[in-house]
Amino acid sequence: MADGTGPSPMALGSYAFFALGFSFETQSSGLETPWAEIDVTMRPDAHQWMGEKGETFEIRGVVFDPEFGGQDSLNGLKAAAKRGEKLMLVTRAGKVHGRHIILGVSEDREAIHASGVARKNAYNIQLQKYQG
Repeated sequence: MADGTGPSPMALGSYAFFALGFSFETQSSGLETPWAEIDVTMRPDAHQWMGEKGETFEIRGVVFDPEFGGQDSLNGLKAAAKRGEKLMLVTRAGKVHGRHIILGVSEDREAIHASGVARKNAYNIQLQKYQG
């Protein structure tokens, strides 16, 4: 859903992020590799690697006044999350991060119009790499 202009620095499925409209401010990633601690008598506890839990990715941004667009794309991603869709994550540098699932979407709406529409909507999308 392209509702911005210019090149897209990142896309999640068919939802492209742009400089205006559906944009993002920050992205972060992580990797969880837990270790279990095992009690051992008369010596320090032992550790056992439990294997990789998976990669996570987080996108944070702000959608402004409706005339700039972007809220429809955010709503589309929320609908995709509710359907359990697996979406390809690609960055402008050509790096394909693989298919991801949406673990959650949060919104923080501010400066509400009399119509109930937010002039500023900060969002946070939590993703995890799909291991199917």
